[in-house]
Amino acid sequence: MDPRAALRRHFGHDDFRPGQEEIVRAALAGRDLLAVMPTGSGKSIGYQLPALLSEGTTLVVSPLIALMKDQVDELLRKGIAAAALHSLATPAERRAAEAAMREGRLRLLYVAPERFASEAFRRLLAGTPLALFAVDEAHCVSEWGHDFRPDYRALGEAARACRRADGAPGRPPVLAFTATATPEVRDDIVELLGLETPQVFVAGFDRPNLFLDVRRVSGEIEKRALLPELVRQRRALVYAATRKSAVRAADALREARIEAAAYHGGMDEPERTHVQNRFADGSLAVVCATNAFGMGIDRPDIEAVVHFELPGSLEAYYQEIGRGGRDGRRADATLLWNYVDVRTREFLIEQTDEGGESEQRARRRDLDRSKLSRMIAYADSAGCFRATILGYFGESDAALECGFCGNCARRRELSEDDLLRLRKILSGVARGGGRWGKRRIVAMLTGELEGLPDALAGLSTTGILEADGPRVVADWIDAAQGGGLLAASPDAYRTLSLTRAGREVMAGRTRTVALTLPEPPRPKAKRSRKPKFAVEGVPRAADAGSIEALREWRRLEASRRAVPAYVVLHDRTLLALAAARPASLDALSEIPGIGPAKLEAYGRDLLALLAAEES
Repeated sequence: MDPRAALRRHFGHDDFRPGQEEIVRAALAGRDLLAVMPTGSGKSIGYQLPALLSEGTTLVVSPLIALMKDQVDELLRKGIAAAALHSLATPAERRAAEAAMREGRLRLLYVAPERFASEAFRRLLAGTPLALFAVDEAHCVSEWGHDFRPDYRALGEAARACRRADGAPGRPPVLAFTATATPEVRDDIVELLGLETPQVFVAGFDRPNLFLDVRRVSGEIEKRALLPELVRQRRALVYAATRKSAVRAADALREARIEAAAYHGGMDEPERTHVQNRFADGSLAVVCATNAFGMGIDRPDIEAVVHFELPGSLEAYYQEIGRGGRDGRRADATLLWNYVDVRTREFLIEQTDEGGESEQRARRRDLDRSKLSRMIAYADSAGCFRATILGYFGESDAALECGFCGNCARRRELSEDDLLRLRKILSGVARGGGRWGKRRIVAMLTGELEGLPDALAGLSTTGILEADGPRVVADWIDAAQGGGLLAASPDAYRTLSLTRAGREVMAGRTRTVALTLPEPPRPKAKRSRKPKFAVEGVPRAADAGSIEALREWRRLEASRRAVPAYVVLHDRTLLALAAARPASLDALSEIPGIGPAKLEAYGRDLLALLAAEES
């Protein structure tokens, strides 16, 4: 049967998604292949459809019990013979699956990688010719992958021990699939699974309907205050680093009258299953979970993915945010970023114990620290978040600005004074000759001479930004890198040099420059049951009705401007407005968060709204 006709008959789709047909045809031609496709792009068609068009059983290796269950249930509903062997299957279910396998009645059998340690299962495989040997989540074979599983290392040998269903010599074709693989992980997959002259398919990693953002927060209190705003009344996933923080995030949402449930490994299996099923059937809108949740959950309508803490790697982050917006509509992916969270990740890395020799554990921890450093660099980036992710996954031709992320939304044109400061920084880097990293350049520009090499101590730019201080200058260097004016060398030294665009700005030939400057540090949030703000020295509580009116105005304004709500005004500014109720533009300008630009853009609307609330 023609693949397109089979797609329509078995799955009800009139056409393939981008990249699917080429993968299906390569599998049907008997080729080994590696397919790297974003979450939600339909990877499963790449092995399910060839399985239906080939003689014999296709074996699918997956580490995710939820995914196995969902896919087997869906295949059975379509009348396709499928089964799964995993730790949660009952003895009767396992016996039925094995009998169907031996008798050749299965089109697809899903198994966990741990199953290959069973002698009985290996005997079952030896007696059952296979059409295809498919490996899902193939990045798990690589130590550079974000979810390394030693059991995956046995799959190459296991595949070589299998017989082909078509009677040809050698093992069946091996198909490897993953959503998250950097170039180095792809090389590992090919080598460690023993793929023979494979066809490699790498779909674009961009998910253009995801609005990517990072919100800098002062700590847990501000996180809890922001979370309801980020979730609102939408279907959302909130990812946390630990079980306790998943529970705290769910508590924060319930306190804001948003129904949410926690999900983590410390819960009883029936309780976890209940939460998972409620989210899958739509009766529960928000789940706050550790990273195991969502693997294989195919809800297309998730509108927000919030990371309550820093993920351990960009691969994990990309996979988790990829669960949002699978229906093609806009979804917001927001990371709440506080450097204190790095300590949690470092603690989790130190707790890693996979057995084996101490040298192996040390190597694994070094890899995890390297991946964490790349995640921190993303969170700290002043450049386009989308370009940063795409560059990490090897898409070197990605545009420097996507126009649809938090940093692009915050990008502003520099004033003459700011442009002068930027040119001084670029001049300092140029005079350093491209031999120094950020720390040395900052010390030179701010005049911190202690320990400064002689080559930097006597430059004309030494001390030229002393009044700004090291933190400000370092932030501006980050912004210049994010704007493509400075580049850091790819080695461990990260030496800075000017790009062509940077030379044009330094020389004054480019006079209009827009950059994303890091947000100024926020004061630590204070614990308080009711937000209060000083109005001419008199504390006053914010009125709940005014807050709701202001939030509704902000929602409409954000929709009109096609930006996130916080870009219009932060929650704390709304609270201050509701408490102070300014009656003039001068009084409005005294509210924290109302600068000259926002005063001009929103001032009269806000005064009119507050006056209407007062009457």
